[in-house]
Amino acid sequence: MKRIAIVLTSHEDLGSTGKKTGYYLPEAAHAWKVFRDAGYDVVFVSPKGGEAPLDPNGRDREDAANAAFLDDPTVKNAVKNTARPEDVRGGELAAIFFAGGHGTMWDFRGDAKLAALAKDVRAAGGVISAVCHGPAALVDLGVVAEEPVTGFSNTEEEAVGLTKVVPFLLEDALVKAGGRYSKSEKPFDAHVVIGKNLVTGQNPASTKGVAEAVVKMLRG
Repeated sequence: MKRIAIVLTSHEDLGSTGKKTGYYLPEAAHAWKVFRDAGYDVVFVSPKGGEAPLDPNGRDREDAANAAFLDDPTVKNAVKNTARPEDVRGGELAAIFFAGGHGTMWDFRGDAKLAALAKDVRAAGGVISAVCHGPAALVDLGVVAEEPVTGFSNTEEEAVGLTKVVPFLLEDALVKAGGRYSKSEKPFDAHVVIGKNLVTGQNPASTKGVAEAVVKMLRG
């Protein structure tokens, strides 16, 4: 199985702030580059399918991976025409990667079809992975209980001023779900946690490390 699904949010409204959100570019771009360079085909998925909204922030073209992602014609088409979860066979995926961005806090958790896809990946022996706010998809799956896990911390959410905007705090939700949550000593520093067929990263700086850990796990 040489195919990995990168899941992007379908949600673009940042609560009631009047601002826009979506998937966070570096978290998709850096994972895509690692997977592509390792020889994996990448399929893009979103809860609703179709065009995935890109967060207005984080579009740094000075970052080579970001620029390559934005300019790649295949990626452009794939992100505008993401597959729906029910259109992808989880048993045929080597791994699934939930990219972050604040939009995920509204549509990753509680999406039954997205959950079914992730469970199918896990049942087939594939790797489940997520970064930053992406672990919102894992909260109710039953995959983090007693497992080492991380995700965007309460401290980081407070630092970006959105603790009262997001529908829940990811760190608290992962702990409540039974995960053995950990975070970096300094907010926004890279922090990657590896469990049983599970890899999570705390924030954008953790993306490359998560993707590399997934590839290493797949290669045994």
